[in-house]
Amino acid sequence: MTNSLDLYSKVEDLLGVKEVSPNLYAHYLLALNSMEFDSLLDVGCGGGDFIHQMKSALDIDTIKGIDLSPLMVKKTKALGYNAEVIALQDEKDSYDVITAVFDMTNYIEPKKLEEFLISIREHLNDGGIFLCDINTVYGFEGVAVGAYIVDDDDRFLTIDSDFDDGIYDSIFTLFEKQGDNFHKSQARIKQYHHSVEDIIKYSGLELISKDDISLYGFDEADKSFLMLHKNII
Repeated sequence: MTNSLDLYSKVEDLLGVKEVSPNLYAHYLLALNSMEFDSLLDVGCGGGDFIHQMKSALDIDTIKGIDLSPLMVKKTKALGYNAEVIALQDEKDSYDVITAVFDMTNYIEPKKLEEFLISIREHLNDGGIFLCDINTVYGFEGVAVGAYIVDDDDRFLTIDSDFDDGIYDSIFTLFEKQGDNFHKSQARIKQYHHSVEDIIKYSGLELISKDDISLYGFDEADKSFLMLHKNII
């Protein structure tokens, strides 16, 4: 199978992410606008859209994105922002604010969640804030599960997915037009349900607020937006 990060970077624009992002970004912007900070690290920065939106709206001295996908980091750099292909634990600096946007935390396996969240805490300055959004069970079962097909003439994408025992398992199949032929690539992408209690427990951070979000307009919340604080030692 194709590298899942590379395949996702090729099709992100087909998934409706940009259409619903403004609703989600508004929660981050409202939170960031209410605090004083000088530096922000976006973990799993993708193509840099979130960094661009926040930098355009706020006066942030230092802003950086990290991602494990070279294709995504290349896109972020093309927008003129500092970005690096690096895992969080290998980042050298600490920040006033760390963000993990659009269910990035749900991609962390349960057995690695504690390590990831400890690294979040370690890379926060004292008094720093961690902002993230996580999928609810309804977000997986009621919104994401099923078959999805989209075609833009040059690309044909299908996604088949299921949610069982806390694991959202999806198969991405992409056909890309190359001359008169189509090149097929396929990847398995998994997400994992994490409770708010898990985020608090493993991070060692204090929960400041939790907002329920219906990003796709349904009656039930599909995401929880969390603000957590690193107490000053």
